[in-house]
Parts: sequence; C-alpha cells; structure tokens
Amino acid sequence: MAHTWTVQIELFTADEVRSDEPITTAHATLTTTQGGSLDGYGRARLNPDDQDVPEIGEELAAARALRDLADRLLRTTSDDIAAVEHHKVHLHP
Repeated sequence: MAHTWTVQIELFTADEVRSDEPITTAHATLTTTQGGSLDGYGRARLNPDDQDVPEIGEELAAARALRDLADRLLRTTSDDIAAVEHHKVHLHP
C-alpha cells in the first residue's frame, strides 16, 4: 500500500516578515498520511552587490528550509528507533 506525504513551502519577502533587510524566508511543512507534521525553515539575504532576482532568493530560502526539514526528519527517525531499541541511535545524512 502506497503512502503519500506532502511537503508545502510558503515563501515570504522582507515586507511580509517586517525586516529592514532584503530577505526571503521559507517555511516547509511535511504532512504524513497519518496526520503527523514536521516543519523546516530557511532564509536568503540579498547581497547588496548582487542583482535583485527574487526567484533566486526564493530558491535558496526553499532549499534551506527543505534541508532543515530533512535534518529534523532524520532526528525524529533516530529518536523513534532509539525508543524501540532502547539505546542511542545516530543516523548519518
């Protein structure tokens, strides 16, 4: 039986997060078929010397949010395995 997990990414600009810096932030949410969820966060700041290309900032913020989400999922999995096996577990990315 196949399970489908969904990841939703919300992107916010500096105006939406009340920042004086030119930043884009991302919030990634993983939702499992059982109703569980995990969140990951990322941000990207425009270097003042770089050209302002909003899509690049969105890509970077989203990538960092997904990386954070993946790290949190690994920690959750490690904790779940440790609870079943009754000893510390460390999973490598």
